[in-house]
Amino acid sequence: MPFYVKQGQVPSKRHIAFEKENGELYREELFSTHGFSNIYSNKYHHNMPTKAIDVAPYAVDHGEAWQDALIQNYKLDSKKSDTTGNFFSARNKIFFNNDVAMYTAKVTECTEEFYRNAYCDEVIFVHEGEGVLLSEYGELPVNKWDYLVIPRGTIYQLKFNDFDNVRLFVIESASMVEIPKHFRNEYGQLTESAPYCERDLRVPELKQAIVAKGEFPLVCKFGDKYQLTTLEWHPFDLVGWDGLVYPWAFNITEYAPKVGKIHLPPSDHLVFTAHNFVVCNFVPRLYDFHEKSIPAPYYHNNIDSDEVLYYVDGDFMSRTGIEPGSMTLHQKGVPHGPQPGKTEASIGKKETYEYAVMVDTFAPLQLTTHVQQCMSQDYNRSWLEN
Repeated sequence: MPFYVKQGQVPSKRHIAFEKENGELYREELFSTHGFSNIYSNKYHHNMPTKAIDVAPYAVDHGEAWQDALIQNYKLDSKKSDTTGNFFSARNKIFFNNDVAMYTAKVTECTEEFYRNAYCDEVIFVHEGEGVLLSEYGELPVNKWDYLVIPRGTIYQLKFNDFDNVRLFVIESASMVEIPKHFRNEYGQLTESAPYCERDLRVPELKQAIVAKGEFPLVCKFGDKYQLTTLEWHPFDLVGWDGLVYPWAFNITEYAPKVGKIHLPPSDHLVFTAHNFVVCNFVPRLYDFHEKSIPAPYYHNNIDSDEVLYYVDGDFMSRTGIEPGSMTLHQKGVPHGPQPGKTEASIGKKETYEYAVMVDTFAPLQLTTHVQQCMSQDYNRSWLEN
């Protein structure tokens, strides 16, 4: 999505005969978005991507909705919901609505199954672990603290070097995940004032096509329903591709934060947008430089949005008891802000070291029973002074 990429062999024009040395045709696949009216890629397969031997049901349990959850502020330790599984089966759904779902996962095993989320884009934040994202488009090295942006319909595998500690925070979007429009000029290039640029974005590198016939398991997710499709040909059989739809990576450490004279709102830490929600991140930065500035955030009431924070690393000046993997949900219509004493303690501080991913939604979130199991029971009382 960020910019046009061409890799491998492609014909001189779209939708024309593209012949192998033996005279057979490569099979073109148009991978389009919003019908045929938005960005797209053209992929050139050795074999028809439609060849399937069988389709069967497939079960994955991500958790159930918590039907009678109260509207209040929540803090939870997501690690308490850890299960076992691979990069898609280990996901525990924490919060969701019709626009977005958020999962945490401790990945404990590898799988040779391929995976495709047919209805949703995915943003996978790699909290812990290193490895490689394998897809039709090639190989993309995966580093700790990478955002992996994976367009819906992409067939991929996520493999890690080891499973000592692999932890993911996954954002599943029913709409296209985009670079914010005000970060881009009218030609699509990232502007001088954007907090990252094209040099910070990494794209897959196409490798030698795998031309192999057999039975290749592809797990497909359609909303909350899974199916297992058995492919006749290995899906990574591309000889070439070009376009603007492909997986890409961006590391949170490459984000250049803004600094203001007085405290900036969370929206100034924006990183991605989608329909009805945004993704922001907090990274190490200098504090405000007004002589009487208060670095800690002011108390605020999100009238129009639910705010989720996934804590990655560092010391969070507004709250105690936060560890990597902690999450908070501050729901619309309920005020929140620093704990007692944290506002005063922040005055005079010059900088902060903190990493966190924030998701602000503009429709109320539903909670799952994982929240019920992982939540701090006394979080609502944490603003009471002793």
